[in-house]
Amino acid sequence: MASQTDVKLRKMQIYCIFVRNHTKKGTLKAIEPDLDRIKSLGTDCIWLLPIFPIGRKNRKGKLGSPYSIKDYRAIDPKLGTWQDFLELVKAIHDRGMKVMLDIVYNHTSRDSVLLQVHPEWFLHDHEGDLYNKNEDWTDVAELDYSHKALWNYQIETLKRYAKIVDGFRCDVAPQVPIEFWKEARKEVAKVNPKTIWLAESTGPDYIKALGAKGYHVSSDAELYSAFDMTYDYDIDQTFRKYVKGDVPLKKYVEALNTQGVIYPSNYIKMRALENHDQERAHSLFINENDVYNWTAFSEFQKGSTLVYAGQEYGFKHTPSLFDSDKLNWDDKKMNLSSLIFKMHQMSQSNIQVSGTYKITALENDIVEVTYKMGDIIRIGIFTLKGMPGEVPVALASDTYTNMIDNSMIKVEDGIVMLDYDPIIIQGKNNE
Repeated sequence: MASQTDVKLRKMQIYCIFVRNHTKKGTLKAIEPDLDRIKSLGTDCIWLLPIFPIGRKNRKGKLGSPYSIKDYRAIDPKLGTWQDFLELVKAIHDRGMKVMLDIVYNHTSRDSVLLQVHPEWFLHDHEGDLYNKNEDWTDVAELDYSHKALWNYQIETLKRYAKIVDGFRCDVAPQVPIEFWKEARKEVAKVNPKTIWLAESTGPDYIKALGAKGYHVSSDAELYSAFDMTYDYDIDQTFRKYVKGDVPLKKYVEALNTQGVIYPSNYIKMRALENHDQERAHSLFINENDVYNWTAFSEFQKGSTLVYAGQEYGFKHTPSLFDSDKLNWDDKKMNLSSLIFKMHQMSQSNIQVSGTYKITALENDIVEVTYKMGDIIRIGIFTLKGMPGEVPVALASDTYTNMIDNSMIKVEDGIVMLDYDPIIIQGKNNE
């Protein structure tokens, strides 16, 4: 991992906005009236999906994907002006939040400024035609980082933005050479040494698939040499298999616990139940009680937290990346705002930042998460498939306060009775 990474970034709650769909106007300026509400969730940082001009050639959908970028150094005029961007950043900063830009350095649109000026910086086949490692990505052209001049251009672009924003979420980071990212981090630090780096890492199947084609894709372990945070896609396949009932809870929990021994001690995972590439959590978990428990469980895990805009209200529809698909803020399925805020408050405690951390799979698809620091233990208990049960805890017989809702929780002979709502309690370790 980047040696300068601060484990306090585990406290961070990131809120993701797709500007085009977030409001009726779909502009940068229209985001500003929503900032106070977003802040009230406990948000520390706002991640903006790409806000750059979108290419037209081979465009998918009517409006195209924000990940098919025509010019890295310009703002999409449909979203607003450069001044609008600066004013939004200031408004976010004025509320004590940070800004993270989405950087897409694996590819550009097929009519991009770079492709027109420097076609040699792109992958080509033996016949000289543009070539993509990912055959389905027909709206983009993939970059070739064997050209040092490309490195210089990309790093200079990052340095320009680093003077304005606080961090970068790097799209398809594993397909861009890790040595580039190391160099980029080093150079950007000269402009803003506190820049936060988040990698969209990937899962083992994708790494194997591109490896079979002769391409190197960085693993999470490699990415930590340049990045502060990575996605939790390394365990995503196991997570989804568990939710579908294809593997037992024990296997999913083993995958989570393994993260703590295969990555550096100051590793940071960005925990997320949904994002712009995945189905909504409330679509995955139809039962509202399951959505509530999974939200609490996800945010109680060690790492930073992602909230994808609309998740706080249990939205079920995943917005399109290719067409106008506005969020309907009047169609609130449920309200998780207070839970998200409470979980964020708890994550600020040192015991959840630096404490000894373990997850245990119990009967009835109940999971127990423990943080220990000194003689103090903080215990989270979650029913992941709506089943109640008796849960053993390392606490003396007494009455404790549920840190989620302030209800009273009784421990008798080291046992807690779990109903359907999650429990988080803290006391002296009785082991």
